[in-house]
Amino acid sequence: MQTDVVETKSVAAPEGDRIRAIRDVIEEIRPNLKRDGGDCELISVEGNKINVKLTGACVFCKLSSATLEGIQAKLIETLGEFVRVIPVPIGFRAGH
Repeated sequence: MQTDVVETKSVAAPEGDRIRAIRDVIEEIRPNLKRDGGDCELISVEGNKINVKLTGACVFCKLSSATLEGIQAKLIETLGEFVRVIPVPIGFRAGH
């Protein structure tokens, strides 16, 4: 399921390039999560806050915080700027 992602502010790169880079990092990680019955979906980008939704086995996994930290580290490395990955509640939908 593809969600429309809206970025409210971009400093380091043009908006489209930055969103694309964020999507690419998450897409790179998703196969590993899916292999274990979980998944991660990009919900929105608000400045340096990247909101994601963990689903499936990731929801109750004790290692979900490590997963989020790994995604955040990869995003920081890729974007060349500090960002914060924030998990959103399961029922959350972008734009609502």
